[in-house]
Order: sequence, then C-alpha cells, then structure tokens
Amino acid sequence: MRILQLCNKPPLPKVDGGCIAIHNISAGLLNRNEVLHILTISTEKHPFLREAYPAEFLEKTKIEGVFIDTRVNIIDAFSALVTSDSYNVSRFFSADFDTLLEQRLKANDYDIVHLESLFMTPYISTIRRNSDAKIVLRSHNLEHLIWERLANTAGNQAKKLYLKHLASKLKTYEKRTLHEVDGIAAISFEDTNRFHNFRCTTPLTTIPFGINLARYPFNQPEKKPLTELFHLGAMNWAPNLEGINWLLDDIWPQISKLPVRLHLAGREMPASIQKQANAKLLVHGDVENAVAFMNQFDIMLVPLLSGSGMRVKIIEGMALGKVVITTTVGAEGIDYVNGKHLLIADTPHDFYTHLHTLSSNPETGARISAEARKLVEEKYDNVQIIDQLCAFYQSLLSPEKF
Repeated sequence: MRILQLCNKPPLPKVDGGCIAIHNISAGLLNRNEVLHILTISTEKHPFLREAYPAEFLEKTKIEGVFIDTRVNIIDAFSALVTSDSYNVSRFFSADFDTLLEQRLKANDYDIVHLESLFMTPYISTIRRNSDAKIVLRSHNLEHLIWERLANTAGNQAKKLYLKHLASKLKTYEKRTLHEVDGIAAISFEDTNRFHNFRCTTPLTTIPFGINLARYPFNQPEKKPLTELFHLGAMNWAPNLEGINWLLDDIWPQISKLPVRLHLAGREMPASIQKQANAKLLVHGDVENAVAFMNQFDIMLVPLLSGSGMRVKIIEGMALGKVVITTTVGAEGIDYVNGKHLLIADTPHDFYTHLHTLSSNPETGARISAEARKLVEEKYDNVQIIDQLCAFYQSLLSPEKF
C-alpha cells in the first residue's frame, strides 16, 4: 500500500507518549515494506529536527516538517469563545502545511492518508480535493473528554466554566468529524464504545498502542521488598501536571511514612515541584533515556484524574516488568485484570494500602511484574498491532473482501 502519514508532532525524537505512538506506527509500516511518506507539523514544543532521524528513515519516508506556532494566542482564544470554531484544533491549521500537502497529493497516488489525531482533521477538505485515498483517523484519545475531566476536577469556578466550554466545542467538532473520514482506528476499547455512543456509522476498529519488545529488556524479578517509586511524564500536558499535584498534595503525605523513596521525572518540571525535593522525594526533571530511567526503580505511579485514550508510559513500564499503580482513568485502554497485571488506586488510601503490601510482601510484586510483561507480549507487540492496522486499511480499500 501507499500511505501518507500526517502527524501533529514529529515521530522523533521520542520525547513523549504521543511521539512514541506515532513513531511506532511509522516504524511498523516501514518494517512491513509498505510505501510510507510523512508530513509533520513542527512546533516550539515539538520541533522537527532532521538530525534526529536515521538516513534510511529520511530517504524512505521523504519526511518534511512545517513550523506552526500553536502557542495559545489570547486574542484568538477569546474570539473562538463567540464563534463555532474549536480553538484547540484550529491552532494546528497552516496555509504553508496545506500547500505542501496539496503538492504531495498531486505528485503521488496514495491509497491511505493516515491522520495522527484529531488535530490533523482540518486538512480533510484538501485531501478530498486532491486525492481519492481513503482517510483514516488514528484517534489517540477523545480530546473533548480530557477537557471535560479537567473541568470536573477544577477548583476555580471561572476555570471550570471555561474548560467546560472548550470541552463542549471539541465534542461538537469531534462528533461532526467522525462522519468526514473513511475509517477510525481508536486506541482503546473504551474510546471505541464512546464513538458508538455518538452513533458513529463510519467503519471503526480498535488498534491499541504497540511497542517493539526487543527495546524493553526484562529480567525475571527478584522477590524483594519494593521501595523505589517513580513517575515519568511530561509536565506540559495538563492531566500529568494535575495528577502530580494530587500525588504530592494528597497521596505523598501518607505514603511517605512507608520505607519508600519517590523519583519524579519529566519535561518542563515546574519550579514549585523542584523546590519540594528532599532525601525521600527526588526530582530529576527531564531524562535522556526513559527506559534506562525506569529500569532503576521498582514501582510506577500514574495518578491520573483526567485524560483519555491509552497511556503509553504504562505499557512501557509493564514491558519492563515494573509494578504499576494507577487510577481507573489511567488504566483505560489496557486489557488488564486488577491485582494481576497492575494495581488500581483511586484514593490516597488505596495507594497507601497497595504500597504497604508491596513493601512487606515480596512475592506479590514479583508475581505482578511477571504477569505485566506477559500481557504486553501477548497483546501489545507492535508487529501484531501493525498487522491489525493494515488489515483495517485493506478492508476500506476492498470492502467486498471483508
């Protein structure tokens, strides 16, 4: 197949879960010897750096990036309050990117145009005008749900109202856009069900996040007390920041009484968090190698209260055999059994109880570690995931065969 992948952020460097998810799609399609070309948005937060890519990747994908200033503009944001636009999405439209896209479409006969996230949907009309390719939306999450959940946990009433307004506009936009593409590849079964609840008639499948297992070494865990805790996540993503504030304000005061240490890492770590560092709470900030960082510690904490889709870092942690303690929201998209593959904690007391058990019962941690790795091997191997995606592509191109 001939595929054009449109990305809202560059596949490399893999600085966050979104980049990892995008790159794993790219790498998987190339490994299958599909013809893949890539156009990506470049932003201040996620710049396109040619030096980050292997020469073979550059040659095969003909990847190009167009810079767009997606930073929030107060005037534009205020204007969007009184229009039908979703400012969250419209920030990603660029006339320069649109022109480059049109040139690519006219010069190549693609079978599939793969849109990475809702943020690439403003280019649908350009694709339709210049190509007969089937358009597939890779839905990383339901964007409106993230903002709805953030609104529900916001303490400030004015902020709560504004976030609800953003969520409402995004929801309207998402529901409309579902009918403008030819297929939707949702990243979680929960999101697939939500699309069905929107009465979506567009062909729809669930394609979870996949990883290259060879890059995640796993050693059979020792039966020992687990005392080194960690959280790794970009602090410029609102749900992560919200979750860490909850961890430090409400959870850490209880669990710090246990014989544990907590390590925090992630891009753009706020000064307000850095200044809380002490002998038991270590703040690392950005780390060069996420896998090497995670492999130093025992237990991954993912205290998410909002968000949607699927947490890439959790799958990575499970692949490494880390014991993951997360919320019901954090575990969405993962086909887990609570207590077998990971541990669910929706209150500070839940976190304390699980950590007390793990620090005093070594067998429990060793068992969960092994089961976590086994689950990833069975269901989140990228080879299997890409095979599922390509089968979905084919079903859109030749529906009579399916």
